[in-house]
Amino acid sequence: MTTFPQHRPRPADPPSLAWTPAEPPRRVWTPGAAPPERPPEPHEAPPHWLLLSTDPGRAIGEAALSAVGRAILRAAPRGDGHPVVVLPGLGGGDASTFVLRRTLRRLGYAVHGWNLGRNNGPTADVIRHVPGLVAELANRYGRRVSIVGWSLGGIYAHAAARAHPDRVRQVITLGSPIRMTHPAQTHAMVYYKLHAHRHVPEHLLPPSEVVQPPLTMPATSIFSRWDGIVSYRASMHPPYERHENIATVSSHFGLGHHPAVLWAVADRLAQPESGWRPFEPPTMLMPLFPAPPGPDE
Repeated sequence: MTTFPQHRPRPADPPSLAWTPAEPPRRVWTPGAAPPERPPEPHEAPPHWLLLSTDPGRAIGEAALSAVGRAILRAAPRGDGHPVVVLPGLGGGDASTFVLRRTLRRLGYAVHGWNLGRNNGPTADVIRHVPGLVAELANRYGRRVSIVGWSLGGIYAHAAARAHPDRVRQVITLGSPIRMTHPAQTHAMVYYKLHAHRHVPEHLLPPSEVVQPPLTMPATSIFSRWDGIVSYRASMHPPYERHENIATVSSHFGLGHHPAVLWAVADRLAQPESGWRPFEPPTMLMPLFPAPPGPDE
């Protein structure tokens, strides 16, 4: 059984996700901070309004597909029983990740929700609870934890992995604006601002991934060019080692139950800790996994 070193919180600090850069990063907008004093660049444009207006309807159709996908997922790689925590997106709770968690549980993982109710942004409870949950599960099972984060939950996932790199096996994000450089890149800012009075002060927010070094564990971003909420450009990893981007054909609201997404998550979680390999979709599902766009697309 693996023994993990005990995490020692900084005693004089308020609750945080434990990122402590050696020096202040260069001035880059942090998701959740005050809007930058500049207009968005062309590559920072939000998803087209047609994608936004049709996203909920497409998600309903994808839910119907999940019934067919259930049969396909019987052939998905089986899990090894390690703990997995699933973090919901903005405005969602554990009910929104039910299909995803049920699927992973059937595949043999020890799956946990976040048990914090609705995700209203980076409140003090979130800042304190998410990294603590990861550490607690790692200690309980004696194994490293995989974190799956949907949308804003993916930002929490990255922050928790940086807080406990010795306790995290891998990070998987679903339509998460992990490299967002301007608030225009998501249509969710209206909801986010409605709850801004509940959020921690700006200096306690996680720094932008743009100025962070790559995670030390494998990281996968699953995204869609047809996402109507978050710009797919804000969701893509740079070409870091053991970091990958998997493009799908899902809506944003369908990422938690689309068969292609569920397959990709199952495939990534089944990677052995010492033998990670890039994703290769099965032949029968290749149409659901278009080639990721290039940096200039």
